[in-house]
Amino acid sequence: MKAILGGFGVIAALVPGAALAQAQMCTAPSKVERPLPDLPSAKEPQRILPIGSYTLALTWAPGFCRAHGDEPAKAFQCGGTNRFGFTLHGLWPDGRGKLWPQYCKATPILPPALIRKTMCATPSEQLIQHEWAKHGTCMKTTPEAYFQRSTSLYRAIRYPDMETLAQGPLTVGDFKRAFAAKNRAIPASAIRVTTTREGWLEELWLCLDTRFRYRRCEAGTGGAADDAALKIWRRAKA
Repeated sequence: MKAILGGFGVIAALVPGAALAQAQMCTAPSKVERPLPDLPSAKEPQRILPIGSYTLALTWAPGFCRAHGDEPAKAFQCGGTNRFGFTLHGLWPDGRGKLWPQYCKATPILPPALIRKTMCATPSEQLIQHEWAKHGTCMKTTPEAYFQRSTSLYRAIRYPDMETLAQGPLTVGDFKRAFAAKNRAIPASAIRVTTTREGWLEELWLCLDTRFRYRRCEAGTGGAADDAALKIWRRAKA
């Protein structure tokens, strides 16, 4: 079954895990909530630094909803008829050292139409505002171009059969190799896997160069060790 990748409305019907594990079923809301301003703080200060690379961050939604599904603000992602596999956390500019640029300039609240268009990739109005304010403003682009770039990268990714992998046993290295096998442009060395303390899959951080080509991640940039055991939480079937 082919995915329907419209900007509004249904993104995809339920498809086998080997084909897509993104928005398996998503209908954009007819009306979006107005997000709050997202501003720098003492803990998250403004940093205007040169960009040395990028990270594309993806969240495993079943695991996220296991931890946060009871929160009213997460109802679009975790409740109702919407069903997500991996969601787009964001596209992050990295620095040329240990620090990265963030909150590079003040920004207004994003237009409702742009938020709605992005909801089936990043299913949270507040997170969409946050990603633009913290990361997108450092990329010398417009909100429209920033989200077009990030969602295009996200929608081009294919995934291994998550149902089969979830049956285990599985290591982080096993998962990276299975993921890379589905994506010629993404070597296993370009993948970082983050987990909870209990070893459940949390996020994928994919490393890109300044031309948005996948590349080997630099040493010491986070992620679980390849030999660490990995567990994948599966959402109960409707």
